[in-house]
Amino acid sequence: MSLLCPLLLALALVAIPGARGACPEPASLKLDDGTRTCAKIYDKSDAYYDNCCQGAELSLEPGTDLPYLPSDWTNRASSLVVGQRCELTVWSQPGKQGKSRKFSAGSYPRLEEYRRGLFGDWSNAISGLYCKCS
Repeated sequence: MSLLCPLLLALALVAIPGARGACPEPASLKLDDGTRTCAKIYDKSDAYYDNCCQGAELSLEPGTDLPYLPSDWTNRASSLVVGQRCELTVWSQPGKQGKSRKFSAGSYPRLEEYRRGLFGDWSNAISGLYCKCS
């Protein structure tokens, strides 16, 4: 019985509408002309999922390789969405140094929920990235 309760809770949370918050569907990441977008990063997240994936937005095309993010984006990303059949690799230090993590296709409305080492998380901690799609 004790194993059943956490399983039911997890299923209920997945079934709650809006659990992705305001983040777009990974399949919808396209430019106006239909060109595929690899990922989008946002500078705003919130304790309420409906307020995530907002604020300033940076769209990444397939093959985007930024060992040094633009200065206005260094350590500012707090939400992200990765397109279908794409993968976003991020680094905590400029020049693809420090901790790294791969995000597969999906919505990540609160990067505070993804651990970066023992004491940190990925919110406001991305300094370099590479996005690829198959």
